[in-house]
Amino acid sequence: MEQFLWGALTMACFTAALLLLRFWRLTRDRLFLFFALGFCVFAANWMALAIVNPVTESRHYIFLLRLAAFLLIILGIIDKNRRRGF
Repeated sequence: MEQFLWGALTMACFTAALLLLRFWRLTRDRLFLFFALGFCVFAANWMALAIVNPVTESRHYIFLLRLAAFLLIILGIIDKNRRRGF
């Protein structure tokens, strides 16, 4: 059951990334690009959990992908707020 849910989360993250890439193509706003990359990393995180099926002791290594995704999103927000003329 967990693999099914992780697969559904992977699909949802890839779908969100594709929508954000579409918005980026329309507006050329880098915030959408950062969010799309973040959601791709989220999808990689869920896919790794589904494929590897780690034991509880080693699961924290896979969650480093989630940390990277959150850092990408934070960098996008900082980038958006630091630019002039938005």
